[in-house]
Amino acid sequence: MVNVNKLRGKMVEKQLTVDAVSEKTGINRATIYRRFNNPEEFTIGEADAFTTALELTFDEATAIFFSQFVA
Repeated sequence: MVNVNKLRGKMVEKQLTVDAVSEKTGINRATIYRRFNNPEEFTIGEADAFTTALELTFDEATAIFFSQFVA
């Protein structure tokens, strides 16, 4: 399960809006909002795109995209 809170936190830390992340990842901003509301729908490709766009370390990406956190 994707930890959306940590993902949003990294976006804030990097001072990136959803629009900026959308541009960097090539993922439509509406899709990003849908993924935030339904994190189980994140694809591996989207996770990889976010990891690259946010310049996440392996540990950060693992904590976000392979979390056992349940909202």
